[in-house]
Amino acid sequence: MSFRPRTATALFICALSLLCSWGAAAQTESIPLTSGPVLPLYRALRSVGLNPQRVFTVREAVIDREDVHLWLTDGTIAFTQAVDGKVTGAYFEGVGEVLVRPPDRMERASLGLFTGAGVLEEKFHSAYLRFNDDTAKDLEQYLRPAEEVADFVSRNDQKVRSLAQIDALRLCISFTSAPSTAAAGETPPVPDRLLHVLVAGEHYGVFDVFFDTRSPEQVVVGKVSPQRDNIAYYDLWMSFPMRSLRKAPLSDTRFGGPGGPLWTPDVMSISKYTISASLTPPHDLAGDATLDVQVKQGGARVVLFELSRYLQLKKVEYEGKPLEFIQNEAIEGSEMSRRGNDTMAVVFPSPLQSGSRFQLRFSYAGSVLEDAGGGLLYVGARGTWYPNRGLAMANYDLTFRFPRPWSLIATGKRVSLERDGNDFVGHWISEKPIPIAGFNLGEYVRSSAKAGEIAVDAFAARGTEYRRPTPTTGERAGQLQSPHAPGTLEPVPDPPPLPNPASTGELLANHAAETLTDLSQMLGPYPFSSLALTENPNATSQGWPGLIFLSIKITPVDRIIYSEVMMPHELTHQWYGDEVSWASYHEQWLLEALANYCSLLLLERNRPADVQFLLEGYRQILNKESKDGRRQVVAGPVTLGARLSSSMFPDGYEIIAYGRGTWLMHMLREMLRDASRTAENPSGDDKIFLALLRTIVDRYQGKEITNADFEKAIEEVLPQSLWFENHKSLDWFFDGWVNGTAFPQLELSGVKFSRGAGAATVTATIRQNSAPPDLVTNVPVYGVAGEHQVYLGRVFAEGDETRFTLPVPADVKRLVLDPYQTVLTAP
Repeated sequence: MSFRPRTATALFICALSLLCSWGAAAQTESIPLTSGPVLPLYRALRSVGLNPQRVFTVREAVIDREDVHLWLTDGTIAFTQAVDGKVTGAYFEGVGEVLVRPPDRMERASLGLFTGAGVLEEKFHSAYLRFNDDTAKDLEQYLRPAEEVADFVSRNDQKVRSLAQIDALRLCISFTSAPSTAAAGETPPVPDRLLHVLVAGEHYGVFDVFFDTRSPEQVVVGKVSPQRDNIAYYDLWMSFPMRSLRKAPLSDTRFGGPGGPLWTPDVMSISKYTISASLTPPHDLAGDATLDVQVKQGGARVVLFELSRYLQLKKVEYEGKPLEFIQNEAIEGSEMSRRGNDTMAVVFPSPLQSGSRFQLRFSYAGSVLEDAGGGLLYVGARGTWYPNRGLAMANYDLTFRFPRPWSLIATGKRVSLERDGNDFVGHWISEKPIPIAGFNLGEYVRSSAKAGEIAVDAFAARGTEYRRPTPTTGERAGQLQSPHAPGTLEPVPDPPPLPNPASTGELLANHAAETLTDLSQMLGPYPFSSLALTENPNATSQGWPGLIFLSIKITPVDRIIYSEVMMPHELTHQWYGDEVSWASYHEQWLLEALANYCSLLLLERNRPADVQFLLEGYRQILNKESKDGRRQVVAGPVTLGARLSSSMFPDGYEIIAYGRGTWLMHMLREMLRDASRTAENPSGDDKIFLALLRTIVDRYQGKEITNADFEKAIEEVLPQSLWFENHKSLDWFFDGWVNGTAFPQLELSGVKFSRGAGAATVTATIRQNSAPPDLVTNVPVYGVAGEHQVYLGRVFAEGDETRFTLPVPADVKRLVLDPYQTVLTAP
């Protein structure tokens, strides 16, 4: 599970619209605040109230922002006080309507999941508006003097002041930026326009509509759900590019690296992090981080970084001089209710110049370590223990000071470890650009092995034991449960007891070395010179560059999952995740599914029945009903990423990305395998699929891959037998299976054998039940001859019914569809 923070919601997607937009100056007549302190402006923007002198009756007003249409039909509107000469908000009561049409089937289905409708068309009785452009001026033509002004202001002023916090930082960034410029070769930015409408609707309650041209997906609609199991979710109903950009190619104005849409790369890139950290167990870390920066888009004064809210920023220096910064100014509101405030803003003395290079130095300290007991400490902040702008390839130079008798392991190659009094001082450097850096600290027992020239070390804390929680309702020992997609499956034999990890470190290191050797043969050379495995005291495992965190908090789980899938999965992330990264949250499933399926390919060599057992387990989990009576499979397509986790499907991301994603890889592999069958090779082979796995690594190492890239790579080697309607394209597969939630049942009917003078043939009909009307499925057809099943060919089943004819051997008396379960169908 490389990189993904363990949040069961898509808040970071909403946060992109709120927090991470910068660049062009707002379209107002005011002069941007391009010098001087910014904190007073920010505080004014986040506490602004209504202006009693600006309250009006409004009728038949229209606000259009490409795909977002807002009508203020009849009511009262009050504008907020001007801040630095700019009016940035308004509050409306009366009769209004909002209309947003999703641009494609995927977004229509997402909206329908939460609202039951394919178009958002909602009447509302009140709305809070925030904007950075001339919206207030544009509304003047619809305004008339209002009555009972004082009562309107007194009822709504405090509400508006509270809501003002949500967009304050976004507005502050707009109003401190000069007209933006792009570095040579970079994509010019689009004009900066923001409209946030918080609507109180008749049917759907209170929800957000965002239009933000500086966000990767400019139109975002979502809602805070009621708390479920003491957790509040932000349900993303829709999120898509605005109309004028939908046909544009994927570019750095839309997505910016594996951190997903939260961190757009339009302002700056960081080529190197030089970090010196002093650790004081059991909780404290003090650090100095120097970042080598290049400005990609000029004009911004305020730039956002991420740093754990448990770390206090002491100072930021630029060219040897201190900079103003904003940290832990409470950012309240629905969109931050679960994420917390790990965002800080750095204020430069003047707008940044495109193409400039410089260093930033951060000094910070706080309690980000957690004591798991038994001599194991854990970095709770994961990827936010140092200031960064999300996951993106960079070089790292890390120095750690830590006391005896603790041991430290980190990403990168250790180049030195020295004694300094009662402390150790260790130095690690990355051997190539990597997307993230991390470490673990513990009183470890070290076990070593070799995978060719690669050193493999397993580190186990002396006093740590694997945790086995008491089975909860519906669980018992001897039931298989996926670590990625909770859900009880068929009974299996109880796994053997798990001993203290310190006594099994040598076995773990040897197993990891063997797995690494196998993966290197499959995917190409291992990307780093060493591998370390360490413990993670919570229920997740992660594969970071050269450093694997394996969970020690084990649910009642069969040994197949723990010993044969989890570690190979995380090891595969050294290629898919650390070497090749994803372009946006829409592609995160791809690297998880590739990692998971590669682990199954290794397992299949000696235990093919276990692979079938696991695939069937994923199928059963997808078919399992949520608390609301909906099958988990309808949570959404794999390409929705973290949006899949919602109030309706708290475990949606894990179930879909790992379960359905693994099945999609299996379907592709089996289609390519069957397409390779010849008279000389009647069973086919995996040469095409295995070559594809390596091609992806070779082509995209050090880069980001998109779903379109993945589809293109397969199409390049697509055998003609898999060309649908004689087109060398997999659009049919990606439309129905990758970007959809297809989970059909296949039915065979109307079977008729013809045994004339020539070759015998069979004609039959495939029916796809409970499937989208345009679903295309490539179905393997077998004939039964005595006790044997004979492969006859594959048929493209399109829509509800497809009639087909195939040649058959004379001894075939019966047909069967997909007897070896290579297509994801409902049980």
